[in-house]
Amino acid sequence: MRNLALFFLTLLIFSCDKKAQKEVSSVNPINWNNRTVVLSPKDSLANGSSYLSVYSQIYSETEHRTHNLTGTISMRNTNLKDSIFIRKAEYFDTHGNSIRTYFDKPIFIKPMETVEIVIDEKDQSGGTGANFLFHWSIKPTSHEPYFEGVMISTSGQQGLSFTTKGIRVE
Repeated sequence: MRNLALFFLTLLIFSCDKKAQKEVSSVNPINWNNRTVVLSPKDSLANGSSYLSVYSQIYSETEHRTHNLTGTISMRNTNLKDSIFIRKAEYFDTHGNSIRTYFDKPIFIKPMETVEIVIDEKDQSGGTGANFLFHWSIKPTSHEPYFEGVMISTSGQQGLSFTTKGIRVE
């Protein structure tokens, strides 16, 4: 009986440890590595950069009270036939400091496909003025990528959600 109790106690401790190591963002290198491509200078691709504002937190009632938000960051290809390439996705905090780079090797997004990054509600590192900078490449005749952020928070019976749209900066 004592050994059985010891076994369950050990199992409980290891179970709690795995939950504590949970990622607070969808940094999934396997997903990004499966999408990696090599772009050739001979491809004559057009390059650009887009900015997307996102929010890890928003103010409520006063500047001293904030609500944490879950962010879904969508990278969308609106082309029916051509793939697009995102060369880098970098996340910045309110003060303009780089928090993390999700990938810095080109990835492909198939026609009409959406690829997402999820920022966990517990990840407050971005603050109230977080943002993304995306560097991308497309065929000169293709539509530019579409970047969108959806932020949401729910607590009890109260819910809050809103969206942001990326803009081209280069």
